[in-house]
Amino acid sequence: MKARFTPALFAHAEAVLGQLLNFEHPADAVVSRYFRAHRELGHADRAFVAETVFAVLRRGRSLEARCAGRLSDRKRLLVALAVTRGWGQRELAPVLKVGEAEWLAAAKDMDESDMPPAVRCDLPDWLYDKLAEQFGADEVAALAAALNQPAPLDLRVNSLKMDRDAVLARFAADGIAAQPGLLSPLAVRLADKPALARHPLFLEGAFEVQDEGSQLLGYLLDPKRGEMVVDFCAGAGGKTLLLGALMRNTGRLYAFDVSAKRLANLKPRLARSGLSNVHPVRIEHERDTKIKRLAGKADRVLVDAPCSGLGTLRRNPDLKWRQSEASVAELTQKQAAILAAAAKLARPGGRVVYATCSLLREENEAIVAAFLAAHPDFTLVPADAALARHGIAVAGGMLRLLPHRQQTDGFFAAVLERRS
Repeated sequence: MKARFTPALFAHAEAVLGQLLNFEHPADAVVSRYFRAHRELGHADRAFVAETVFAVLRRGRSLEARCAGRLSDRKRLLVALAVTRGWGQRELAPVLKVGEAEWLAAAKDMDESDMPPAVRCDLPDWLYDKLAEQFGADEVAALAAALNQPAPLDLRVNSLKMDRDAVLARFAADGIAAQPGLLSPLAVRLADKPALARHPLFLEGAFEVQDEGSQLLGYLLDPKRGEMVVDFCAGAGGKTLLLGALMRNTGRLYAFDVSAKRLANLKPRLARSGLSNVHPVRIEHERDTKIKRLAGKADRVLVDAPCSGLGTLRRNPDLKWRQSEASVAELTQKQAAILAAAAKLARPGGRVVYATCSLLREENEAIVAAFLAAHPDFTLVPADAALARHGIAVAGGMLRLLPHRQQTDGFFAAVLERRS
């Protein structure tokens, strides 16, 4: 169902964008709060507002260049609808003011090839420079184009309750277009973004929303039945639930996090999942005594470290404007400390997986290289070999997923094992 485009609906988009461009809070939180305060907006209206303001966040620099100095939230939205949605004057007629049609036509016809590369890619200069150094200008253009598209909706089937074919068959019967993921044996990719919160399979715990790339981290860790496993930075527990299912609901699985709120969000998901081997534990920091008690005892430790999140720009486009070189430098210190603390939990022969959803070498390969140099009792296990055991073909000694290559969020992971 398509939203009816009216001046009132456009005004809602303008109001949300005005709040977003302060960059004081995460974009999804701002949008959710606005919708809670405006319950008169239906599902289609909300989808229009969210998609339009996120288009401005994604394409911020090139849209501003097209505005040619006449910047306002209104003009950003009009150019976004004209350029990213391809709307013409007929669709925009309900809101266009006198004289705007000519200005908008000129903005739409502007040649992007005249813009600097960072502007064309809709990246801040510092981030464009870092990525161009890593990947080269041509690949950054392809990467940025993929990051500037909305992410598809991926699900992870809960193998304790249902298999993927059964979920796909149920979706087909319900008229929901879906297909198997390309990489994860448990992934389902939806063609659209239907409201699934009340779907019987969701309420039964047969699936969870989780990007396909994120699912591969569980297969890299490869937990076995009856083992002691630690999810060191569990967050709201998407990967925790996958690990519990891979363990077939046996052994002990600790979900550590510094945020009581995030762990509280895990509880309803745990209840739906049917898992009983998960033990959520709030910690103060990576040196907490609750962690020290497990030193040298864990078979597997997942470290999905706090990071810049720049691999998730398809979902969180505001991050490229909210992060900076200084904030990344601060994060790398935290990442090194967290990996060092988490590695102490691994028993001899135990496995540690260090992962981020960042694109940047300093949050990824550099952290792993420094860790291995300081910890000669650990060795790098080839990620491609670890995944091949599960029939997953991704090349590389360390996992590097990119949206323009694998059609997932941007992920990095390294598999480390403690020598026996």
